[in-house]
Amino acid sequence: MKALSIVRPAGTQIANGLKTLEIRRWHPEVQAGEEILLVENEHFLTADGQEELGRAVAVITFGEIREFRREDIPQACASYYEDGLLAWEIKTIKKIDNPFSIRAARKLYEIDDTVIHSVPLTKIR
Repeated sequence: MKALSIVRPAGTQIANGLKTLEIRRWHPEVQAGEEILLVENEHFLTADGQEELGRAVAVITFGEIREFRREDIPQACASYYEDGLLAWEIKTIKKIDNPFSIRAARKLYEIDDTVIHSVPLTKIR
C-alpha cells in the first residue's frame, strides 16, 4: 500500500473532511480508486530519504488531479495561491478511529498494508 505524509494539522483536517484538496508541485503515481494511507507528521520533508515518526490518520483515494486555482483556497485550507501547483481532489476519506504511529517519508512511499487490516475506520466521505 502507498502512503502519503502531510504536515500537521492538514492530515487531521483531511481525516475530518474539512480539507478536500491537497496542493502539491508534483503529479501522484496512483491508480484510480487506489487507497492511500494518510500519515500526519510534524515537519516538511524536503530531502530524498528524509523520514520521521508520524501518525496514520486516514485512508483516502484521489479523484481529479488538475491545476490549482485561486478559488480552491478554502477547500485546500490554504493561506495563499501560487501559480503552477496541482490540486489533488480527495475523493473518499475513511478516518482511522485510533491513529497510530508509523513512518512518515517524502512523496508517496510503500508501507506494509497489514498495519491497517484490523484498524477501525469511519467513512467520512
